[in-house]
Amino acid sequence: MDYFVGVAKQALFLTLIITAPPVLIAMLVGLIISILQATTQIQEQTLTFVPKLVAIVVVLVLTAELLSGQLLTFTHWLFNDFAQYVK
Repeated sequence: MDYFVGVAKQALFLTLIITAPPVLIAMLVGLIISILQATTQIQEQTLTFVPKLVAIVVVLVLTAELLSGQLLTFTHWLFNDFAQYVK
């Protein structure tokens, strides 16, 4: 049971690390767009969608190698120690 808790903790932490860059960029772009909307009084709801989407895609392209490497390392570790978890 203790192994499962450790693996679940590491999986959740890895999920947090992998999702942090796109989520933070989406929040930052959304904040900038909302400030621009408030100052110009343009209240178009769809205005934030395209810049957020482009920013998220750019971040994922730039961080893909690092994030996929971490995910691959975790997967190798999990498969190598799989026998311990099935006991």
